[in-house]
Amino acid sequence: MIGLNGTSINSNVVRAAVIALITSAIALSAFAGATCAQKRRPVTHLPVCGNPTVPCKTTATFEPYDLPFRLPKTAVIYDTDLFYAIILKSVSAKDDDCDVFVPEEERLAAQALFPDHKVFSSRCAMAGALSYSNTNPNQHFMAIYAGLTPAEANRMLAAVKAAGKFPGANLRRMRATFNGT
Repeated sequence: MIGLNGTSINSNVVRAAVIALITSAIALSAFAGATCAQKRRPVTHLPVCGNPTVPCKTTATFEPYDLPFRLPKTAVIYDTDLFYAIILKSVSAKDDDCDVFVPEEERLAAQALFPDHKVFSSRCAMAGALSYSNTNPNQHFMAIYAGLTPAEANRMLAAVKAAGKFPGANLRRMRATFNGT
């Protein structure tokens, strides 16, 4: 074999150099992959405390209208497991108007109808407050925790409809999110 400058190159030397380069590349990529994998943390979603008659073991203090969940001491931004909720009532709140929300008296009346399923309502999304995914940002709502599975949610939806007080009740899958920044 003849090199670029006209000298002969031993094919065994070239083969050994190529094998060394390939082996080095494989070793470096394996090391880089292991380093990246060590830095990643698995996403942890926190469990919701959907039954208000059972104490919720959490480090946070939630408002009475919040859906509480088990929040660790070091919480900054966390969200919950996916769960089902039934939207009982919505009110228009353009630009997340903080003065518009479902009154607490209405939430308490709904809670009395369903004592073992937390009735919660949304407020303005701000630091230190809860927000809820899969909801309209121009609406504040009152909802009831309906469970983790479609079967639980459909049973709860049937119970809500049987009460006859919430004609527009509809099922939604969501997460609660805490932003402590």
